[in-house]
Amino acid sequence: MRTNRVPPGPGSGAADPQAGRGAANQTLSLAAMLFAVSMTFIDQTIVSIAAPSIIDELGLSSSGMQWVVNAYLLALAAFFALGGRLSDIIGHRRVMLIGTLLFVVSSVLCGCVPTGDLAQTWLIVFRATQGLGAALMFPAALAVVIAVFPVDRRGRALALFFGLSGALTAVGPLLGGWLTAWTWRAIFWVNVPIAVIALVLAAMAHIPEARRREKLDVPGAVLVAVGMGLSVLGFQQASAWGWSSAATWACIVGGLVVLAVFCRYELGVAEPLIKLRVFHDRAFTVDMLVLFFAMLAFVPVFFFASVYAQVSLSASPNQAALYLLYFFIGFGIASQWGGRILDRHGARPAMKLGTALGAVGFALWANKLTDLSMHDQWLYAALAGAGIGFLLAPASTDAVNRSIGASYGEVTGVTQTVRNYAASIGIAVFGTVLTHVTTDKVVETLTSEGVPAGTANDAARSVAEAVTGNADAQEPAGDGRIATLMRDSMDAIRLDFAEANQWVFYGMAIALGIAYLCALRHPGTRVTEDALTRTAGEPGPGTREDGG
Repeated sequence: MRTNRVPPGPGSGAADPQAGRGAANQTLSLAAMLFAVSMTFIDQTIVSIAAPSIIDELGLSSSGMQWVVNAYLLALAAFFALGGRLSDIIGHRRVMLIGTLLFVVSSVLCGCVPTGDLAQTWLIVFRATQGLGAALMFPAALAVVIAVFPVDRRGRALALFFGLSGALTAVGPLLGGWLTAWTWRAIFWVNVPIAVIALVLAAMAHIPEARRREKLDVPGAVLVAVGMGLSVLGFQQASAWGWSSAATWACIVGGLVVLAVFCRYELGVAEPLIKLRVFHDRAFTVDMLVLFFAMLAFVPVFFFASVYAQVSLSASPNQAALYLLYFFIGFGIASQWGGRILDRHGARPAMKLGTALGAVGFALWANKLTDLSMHDQWLYAALAGAGIGFLLAPASTDAVNRSIGASYGEVTGVTQTVRNYAASIGIAVFGTVLTHVTTDKVVETLTSEGVPAGTANDAARSVAEAVTGNADAQEPAGDGRIATLMRDSMDAIRLDFAEANQWVFYGMAIALGIAYLCALRHPGTRVTEDALTRTAGEPGPGTREDGG
């Protein structure tokens, strides 16, 4: 494979992003990266659809299954900055290949999990290594796309990258429903042929390599991983430990303190993991804020909408997948428009439109959840998806275009760390809200039917934790009075669960509303090829803008 290394620019240690661009086949490079990252997007939803079968065969607890889902996201959030930095130091193409191989090997091992006491630990560990592989792969793959496309074509290329790869998340539920009918283990094995295609296309594309001759900031990598992991753990376990628990707040506050120490440490290191001075650029900071609040909704909606469909609407996994398609139809169409708006007018108009449309869409969608009708919700789900589609590529592209010294892998690591950290927090916080509200409402329903308060609390907690699978299949067995009352109350419990989900979806609407207020602070400038060329060797934050 041909390699084209470029010497670092004066004083910055950065490779020239323009050099070697013509050496790569742009179409094959984009296709290879799309196949590679599609695995990470598919895995965000496919496991949730297959969760009931996994629980049934392996005997996992509900909390254990939640750990299987969240171990992947925790690893993504904790190691994305490291992945971006390694991509710069070792080379984008090389790190993409390493991440892809780690991801696919971990996928095979997840599918080979043995039954018995070891099953839960095995699955959680290799889901975490899957997340590590994705954290290495994704920033490197995105950096490859950025490096081979010039700025004036990058908006459309990245719109395809984010739009198609994001839309492939919709394939997860569809594929999960179909494969689970054969064996749930196949949801992990399906990554093997996808990875093979990605690796073959990458070899054919002759992607040039570029490195930054700098040291890896190992202490910084440890601090950011510990800080993010602890804080997300606290939010996630709040539903089990309680908000009054010292352990909950020790994790949350401790994690945030470690992240503060990380920021202070990075400012004093010659070659930091993340060059925080990029946040001196107001446009970059606004891009990050918009992505953070938007991601509180974007990734969590896959899980919560699927859960709602299977519990409150009594949908099968395949029906739940079709329910999610409404969201993705809006997302896929709008993502292409968002890329064109970015190329012509900059990121600000697309972000304002996307955040406003997303806030309205999620609010209207939330209002319809208690109707318990899938077909009455499609328009609002599509509106919510369109809102995310309009803003995702423009905000991400505008941010990476403003990278320091053309350090695309590094700044991509920052953007994706923010995105995945927000997604992890969103799932943890909204999951806690869902558990508490569901518990309270089911207790109220059961006590109104004459169930003793203690028994009602235990039953409600069990229902609240069983947030995967078809509710009809989880009705209590037996002829006792409590079991009979539970069966007779299932329709009311499904409505209780829908009302609890309203809180979650309204929370997503609020997150998009805050993102809209942040988007208003964007200066409205945009990056151009000429400006990028003029400032390619500058050491300061890349505010490469014109007055567009």
